[in-house]
Amino acid sequence: MRTIAIVNQKGGCGKTTTCVNLGGALAADGARVLVIDLDPQAHSTLALGIDPEELDENLYEVLAEPDGAAQLERVVVGILEGLDLGPSSIVLSALEQKLAGERHDARTERLSMALRGLSVNYDYALIDCPPNVGLLTFNALRAAQEVIIPLETSFFAIDGVQKLLETIGLLSERIGHDLTVRILPTLYDGRTRFARETLGEIRELFGDMCFDSVIRQNVKLREAARKGVPINRYAASANGTRDYAALALELAASAPELVTHDDVAPEDPSRPESREVVVRFRDAGAGEVRIAGDFNGWVPDKGVRSLIESEGQSRVWTKVLRLSPGTYEYRYVVDGEWCSDPENPQSVPGPAGATNSVLVVR
Repeated sequence: MRTIAIVNQKGGCGKTTTCVNLGGALAADGARVLVIDLDPQAHSTLALGIDPEELDENLYEVLAEPDGAAQLERVVVGILEGLDLGPSSIVLSALEQKLAGERHDARTERLSMALRGLSVNYDYALIDCPPNVGLLTFNALRAAQEVIIPLETSFFAIDGVQKLLETIGLLSERIGHDLTVRILPTLYDGRTRFARETLGEIRELFGDMCFDSVIRQNVKLREAARKGVPINRYAASANGTRDYAALALELAASAPELVTHDDVAPEDPSRPESREVVVRFRDAGAGEVRIAGDFNGWVPDKGVRSLIESEGQSRVWTKVLRLSPGTYEYRYVVDGEWCSDPENPQSVPGPAGATNSVLVVR
């Protein structure tokens, strides 16, 4: 089963819309899909026609109770042929307080354990995450192998998703497994030059991490949610139906091992003509320094070997990359703040408006 978390700390970017309608499109193609609604606002539950107030049980019982992992199958609701729902409720917002006394690993592996215990076979589990990076999102990322980040085609959304990629990189280390991350442009209005330019910037910045599919603005998507059905059951010829059908095909054709951005692990000798490249960052006051660029999908320190030394009053972070000949753009993440390389005079304007440093490997 491919378990995919749909994540963005920004609201209104299309997380629930994507979860519900991608699930509907995959089911229409013959897949068995389980939608997991981890948002206490229960928008996916409502968008699939279920009133959370009318349910006796929901995911809270699964995640909060000691034996809850065995209860997931019991709370699952059948929606359509091939499409089931793990429903949410506002009570999920109390989960963090309920589990406050447990150790971190135990609190964040509840969903993963529940999914492993399912006796029903699914091809996909799509997890709709709340618009924050808290306990519920931790559970989703620990259970998932893949992440889809819906990205509104706007200037500020690009800047926010770079910080989210940093967070996902940190969480990947904490939860102990890599996550394949894909960017899905959403709310696209091709009639405006601004949207077209922003989409170009997104593709330039994130490269192969971007889906080819783009989700256009479409009022039918909101109407379908109000009716409680996926868009393909509401308006078969709508742009939203076509867009999510295209996304479902692209997703099905790209298993995780095919879509993972080139890992530039220094021990990987298979990349043609690749060699070790060393860059250094010096700072007396920094506590943590990471590097992100188009060579690692802009996920800080992904595939990077890092060394820390002292040099007089300064600390020196040495980043060892394995790169093929070419020109690369990169930035440092210093204590959570993105910045260009102060020791590298070569730079170009980045798509998000900031300055990217340039590294040329010959």
